[in-house]
Amino acid sequence: MLDDSLKQQLKAYLDKVTQPFELVATLDDGDKSKELHALLRDIAGLCDRITLSTEGSDRRAPSFALHREGQPTGVVFAGIPMGHEFTSLVLALLQVGGHPPKASDEVIEQIRSLDADLHFETYFSLSCQNCPDVVQALNLMAILNPRISHDAIDGALFQDEVEAREVMSVPSVFVNSEPFDQGRMSLEQILARVDTGAAEREAARLGEKPAFDTLMIGGGPAGAAAAVYAARKGIRTGVASERFGGQVLDTLSIENLISVPHTEGPKLAAALEEHVKEYDVDIMNLQRAVALVPDESGGEHEVRFESGASLRSKTLVLATGARWRAMNVPGEAEYRNKGVAYCPHCDGPLFKGKRVAVIGGGNSGVEAAIDLAGIVGEVTLIEFMDELRADEVLQKKLSSLPNVEVIKGARTTEVNGDGSRVTGLTYEERASGELRELALEGIFVQIGLVPNTEWLKDSPIELSERGEIVVDERGMTSVPGIFAAGDVTTVPYKQIVIAMGEGSKAALGAFDHLIRS
Repeated sequence: MLDDSLKQQLKAYLDKVTQPFELVATLDDGDKSKELHALLRDIAGLCDRITLSTEGSDRRAPSFALHREGQPTGVVFAGIPMGHEFTSLVLALLQVGGHPPKASDEVIEQIRSLDADLHFETYFSLSCQNCPDVVQALNLMAILNPRISHDAIDGALFQDEVEAREVMSVPSVFVNSEPFDQGRMSLEQILARVDTGAAEREAARLGEKPAFDTLMIGGGPAGAAAAVYAARKGIRTGVASERFGGQVLDTLSIENLISVPHTEGPKLAAALEEHVKEYDVDIMNLQRAVALVPDESGGEHEVRFESGASLRSKTLVLATGARWRAMNVPGEAEYRNKGVAYCPHCDGPLFKGKRVAVIGGGNSGVEAAIDLAGIVGEVTLIEFMDELRADEVLQKKLSSLPNVEVIKGARTTEVNGDGSRVTGLTYEERASGELRELALEGIFVQIGLVPNTEWLKDSPIELSERGEIVVDERGMTSVPGIFAAGDVTTVPYKQIVIAMGEGSKAALGAFDHLIRS
């Protein structure tokens, strides 16, 4: 199952296993069971502390559980955890084998203190870059707390379950057989959901912090770069973000970050956080800004958060980024995650053999259509303009695919459904005004970005007509001492490398403001 190179890498990791444990497989006569059996034999053959049993009795086959001292650890993989989930498998093997997790002592104690019986089930796809964070977090919780268990399920392999539970977006998490949440979640976010007093305790703790010299609101490339540049100046620096990494976490392939020929969003986000942690920076996650109270006389600015927390700083760098733009048509919100999706890499495998549409003819839309064409039955790409806006090389590739249809000069007017899932869409031919309907099972929206500035509407910060923060050549906003950087600003070309440069510039501008005032 594993090639020699991967075996050597895996063996190096498994040398860290200190406690014996058993892989207990539930198999049938299918080809996937044979593949899983081969994988598990390879793993057991690489470490003398790991044994393999095929006497499992899980209701899903193929699957395997991790047992320690003859008892279940609560961790089960249903399917073959390769692709993006191979890292989840390796971490589970190490943690069950006694290797300490990277989570802080505070988080570990919080997990162990949870006083509830929680059985989680996560449906993932092997091509989903958002799924491993959820799978790894819930696996760790199961390993640390005997009252918690977790089944990680390959949705593409267990299509009957996916259909029965109406799973149309991954990761989809159920707890005690009830829907829990969908989409990327960090360990801290999951704990905040199940530990109801956590947010209140954290808000009180943040409220006791003294004022920062420079505080970054947002932890994407712009916020991370700003934090590094500010901390290097020796000033008191903090980063408050809803999730460190920002929209980069939702990006699959990155091939235009200069000096890095290829990486993936989650890897880059982890590298950004690791770099920031090299310095004395106070990182505060799960903090969504809801209000800005500036002191235009040159004092301390205040930022209030959804959690109830409040932070003060002499200067600010606003780097709240942008999010995928919605179509804002009837039915879109109702059927979000019920056929309306925004990540073709994550959710595409759930629509295997089905009919889907991609909305948007720019690079993102055409790339999505190309990727989906290899998975689904039919793809219809709908573009508002009379011509596609994607790069010529992408358009040529698209035109070569036999199961892709392109409709230009069309405006989507409604998402149609049966109350539980998408059944199609209605679009208008712009030239004639005629309405037409398409029968579909999925709709992937790829029409650009919208800045995250709603929380600034009642502040004196100047915004453009598009809602972007207006900045000068130093990154300063209309309020002295408050700077902004990245996709949230009027600076053109929303690119990671540009956001990093703008974040660095904004931090230097903030430092210059501090020493001059």
